[in-house]
Amino acid sequence: MQSLYTAATGMQAQTLNIDTISNNLANVSTNGFKKQRVDFQDLLYLNLKPAGTPTSPETNVPIGIQVGEGVKPVDTKRIFTQGSISNTNNPLDILIEGDDSFFQVTRPDGEVVYTRDGSFTRDGNGNMVNADGYFMDPPVQIPADASQVVITQDGRIMVTMAGQTDQAQVGQLELTRFVNPGGLSALGHNIFQTTAASGDPITGIPSSVGFPSVRQGSLELSNVDVVTEMVNLIVAQRAYEMNSKAVTASDQMMQTAATLHQ
Repeated sequence: MQSLYTAATGMQAQTLNIDTISNNLANVSTNGFKKQRVDFQDLLYLNLKPAGTPTSPETNVPIGIQVGEGVKPVDTKRIFTQGSISNTNNPLDILIEGDDSFFQVTRPDGEVVYTRDGSFTRDGNGNMVNADGYFMDPPVQIPADASQVVITQDGRIMVTMAGQTDQAQVGQLELTRFVNPGGLSALGHNIFQTTAASGDPITGIPSSVGFPSVRQGSLELSNVDVVTEMVNLIVAQRAYEMNSKAVTASDQMMQTAATLHQ
């Protein structure tokens, strides 16, 4: 019975759906996290009687008989809407005031990767780094005797040295955007990597044409809405249960048919 295999594809699809929703919920407090959703497509159909099949020289079948063979997941789409904002008053926390740009950080192997997590700090040498110690790109080093750090909306990083009143610029923050950010590959640790699907990185200064401004002392949190995800989880669970009931019903029908044959 085709229904056994059709329902099985539904159960497999909803398993992936629940896995994705669970990951969204697990990262509800992750800085800069972008939620995902699963998109599905129906599979090929069995054409038992194609529409338009001639029944006589003058007539044909107006509506055919097609039997669906189930469903398949086609992608896990990442939603790059702006997450909620937390005002931390930490001078090295930076918020991108828009949903289409990324910070740049450099991994130890020299590869530049991208993140929405603006929680930066200083290492032992004064370099601005993320939670994993990856250097900001371009690199910024804050002097040890700096008494104040100011990051302007256009990304200039200014410091006031101890005993002085004038500010000096020690770095310039740059942002990156992509033609297709959904094509980026998530590596974990709040970072993304370019792929052929994402397109080449487009780099610019905050507040310049095509790039948002930045805000010091604030962080972008996850864009996961707990209530929506819980509703989606319930729907996915019910869909899984209904598909499992279809398997059970098909099995009972086959047992009945086998009994009649005996």
